[in-house]
Amino acid sequence: MVKKVAIVGAGPSGVLLAHYLLHRQEKYQIDIFDFRSDPETVPFSKSRTFSIVLSQRGINALRQIEGLEEAVKAVSLETNGAVLHQKNGKTRVFSRKYSQLSLDRTSLVIKLLEQLTIKGGNQVNLHFNHQCTQVDFAAKQVKFKKLDSEAEITVDYDLLIGADGARSVVRESFLKTENFQCKQNYVVNDYKSIFLPPLDPKLGINWQKGKVHSWRLDNGTTVLLVYQTDSSWSGVVLFPHKDKTIPELANKQEVLSYFRHNFPEIGQILPESEAEDFANRPVSRVLTVRCNRYHQGDSVLLIGDAAHGVSPSLGQGCNAALEDATIFNQILDKYSDNLAVAVEQFTLQRQADGIAVVELSDYAFPDSKKLFLELLFRNSLSKYLSPIFPKFFLPSLFELVAEGKLSYSEIFNLYQNWIAKVKKSNSMQPHKKL
Repeated sequence: MVKKVAIVGAGPSGVLLAHYLLHRQEKYQIDIFDFRSDPETVPFSKSRTFSIVLSQRGINALRQIEGLEEAVKAVSLETNGAVLHQKNGKTRVFSRKYSQLSLDRTSLVIKLLEQLTIKGGNQVNLHFNHQCTQVDFAAKQVKFKKLDSEAEITVDYDLLIGADGARSVVRESFLKTENFQCKQNYVVNDYKSIFLPPLDPKLGINWQKGKVHSWRLDNGTTVLLVYQTDSSWSGVVLFPHKDKTIPELANKQEVLSYFRHNFPEIGQILPESEAEDFANRPVSRVLTVRCNRYHQGDSVLLIGDAAHGVSPSLGQGCNAALEDATIFNQILDKYSDNLAVAVEQFTLQRQADGIAVVELSDYAFPDSKKLFLELLFRNSLSKYLSPIFPKFFLPSLFELVAEGKLSYSEIFNLYQNWIAKVKKSNSMQPHKKL
């Protein structure tokens, strides 16, 4: 008997899960719905996409499906560490044991959809411009409004997957059920995307292509940039929500002046056109999500940001979402595609990790300059001393998170004292305006 699967959200986790379901012996008829337009046919505005870094955790999730890793690598660049640019013009270079992939999020989704379309045949249907409006758990039905025609449709399901992000409509329906608890918080830092052209050799600026580059002010404002396949650079400017300096930059001249004063290297490269776009680009806020369960009844499951939305500071949002698909697939293996058992087991196996990755992402990086220097010192020590004295010196938090050998909850248990220290310090930090 064919089981009907409705996936709400055509992001990385929802589309990857569809790939896994296609490769199972059990037959699934898969319908994917998204309120946005098809990214393969409608270009997204730059304010709605951003660069992501896939660590080994995310790459391993892709690797399980033949051809996916290769397809994604074709539109990615390998990175193997980070460069911290200091005020005195010097840099600190941090290398990684494992390479990572840097690419635009929309490019990742497009590649996953391309491969799904090739392999899915009549087993997969894609529905864009469909907004989820209502879920009826008892009837096992979900309703959508077609945004291009205002028509409404009702879809029956045997399994409903809420992969619709931190502001999940599917998760909202959980609030009407018993004993469901969900805590949502905005990350203390807002962000704006930024896009820079290829470096002009005449400027004498030579940033390493295989590293994530960062600049940080004393008030916590941070610029992160990664190299792109077209030789350009893109990234984000993170800044405290309480500090209105960046949101109040009203025109290109004010933007250019701000970057030339605070981030001189970037100010040299920033063209007037991007400065104007940056001034007009909306400020984005990130919502973190902590839930006490990821399933409802015997047929509904939350994955990705819908289950555990995280701060972008550790770059684990997409990696954790992709890993969700892998874990649910493993659970289906173990319980022979018994959906009622599988959705409950996903909560039991994954909920602690979901809470842990939110905590790690929120509090790995301190606001305090003193603690930030301590973090750099700890990271340097761990590189040399952890292999020699593993009982006394923990491996780097960032290496542990990226390589994916330990679960998020195991890493949190190792680093819970540091997380508690940062949490206490951050709660006491004033956010100064520049």
